[in-house]
Amino acid sequence: MKVIALYLPQYHEIKENNAWWGNGYTEWTSLKRGQVYIDGQYQPREPLDDNYYDLTDINVMKWQAELAKSHGIYGFCFYHYWFNGKCLLEKPIEQYLMHTEIDFRYYLCWANERWTTVWEGETNPRVLIEHNYSDRKDIDNHFYYFLKFFKDERYIKIDGRPILNIYNPIAIPPKLMKYTLKRWDELAKKNGFKGISFQYLCAETMCYMSDRLKNLFDQGVEYQPSLVERLEDDFEKELKRYRRSYITQTIRNRIPFVNQLLKRRNRRTDKDELTEGVKYIRDYDSDWQKILSIKHDDYSRYIPGAFTDWDNTPRRARNGKVILGASPEKFRKYFEKQVIRARDVYKSDTIVIFAWNEWSEGGYLEPDKKWGTGYLDAIKDVLEKLGELEKN
Repeated sequence: MKVIALYLPQYHEIKENNAWWGNGYTEWTSLKRGQVYIDGQYQPREPLDDNYYDLTDINVMKWQAELAKSHGIYGFCFYHYWFNGKCLLEKPIEQYLMHTEIDFRYYLCWANERWTTVWEGETNPRVLIEHNYSDRKDIDNHFYYFLKFFKDERYIKIDGRPILNIYNPIAIPPKLMKYTLKRWDELAKKNGFKGISFQYLCAETMCYMSDRLKNLFDQGVEYQPSLVERLEDDFEKELKRYRRSYITQTIRNRIPFVNQLLKRRNRRTDKDELTEGVKYIRDYDSDWQKILSIKHDDYSRYIPGAFTDWDNTPRRARNGKVILGASPEKFRKYFEKQVIRARDVYKSDTIVIFAWNEWSEGGYLEPDKKWGTGYLDAIKDVLEKLGELEKN
């Protein structure tokens, strides 16, 4: 079983984050704001041995790869950020590419969503940077940025086609999405590949995107635990809300007067925050039971997902979401069932897990002070028990 761990590269300073959030900002900045809001919440979270690493140190990535590989993880899915030729947080993956002595597989996910202040909990978010999907020259340039990674022997491929995950296709106008995927596939073939194996990740995409557009992709990834929450939605209502929010952010970004009005409204809203508790509370066992009950008409079109834990209150404070009740012991039990489902129901040799290092959202496999390597040990134990470890 190929266990792929989602990987966040925001553990080094960049000038943009320093300008938007203050000097020295990294993911650790958010994590250190963690506090307990409700009974049973696990905060603050701290990496084992105070390992607040900096990803500009290649030795950190060597350590991560060795740790993951020794516990049965097959590869990383690195988030990649591209805004019309401008890359953000690119240094870790670019230095990983250069250091071919790191013997560990990977592929890329274009995290194509605009960056907004909602990430840090602002009620009426403003846009920080976004992508113009209509620039056809940029579409070609973007492919040629990918190409150097596709050519890497460590890059994960399916039948000679490099995997490319697009986080949120519904952010792309349908005609431009179709053109982009077709163009990239053509360019891949011109450069010696059999094409590209396209996947999508975002839970909203899985729920709200039409089947016609889904058919442009080989598979969708069950992004957990977000997917089981989205499956509870009224899809038509939530799609309208999603689009309305997207339009509002666009207007706010482009019309200064509207931006100022929303800023004043935001200050009033912040005063009316919850005075106790958090906005969203869910149960670990319940969400895992829902994951293990997901049904599809054609399971071959989906890659099953898993998650360790979730708590994004370090980013969003009381407006965040907490899932209560997680532990390595529970995770081991549910992960075993999901591996069996992947193999026997989905006929899949892959599971995508949230996450390797999403510390500020509570989803990480890396060791912390409370559980040590408990979640990693659970993965290795399950794969060994089911005879799936040696297949890697």
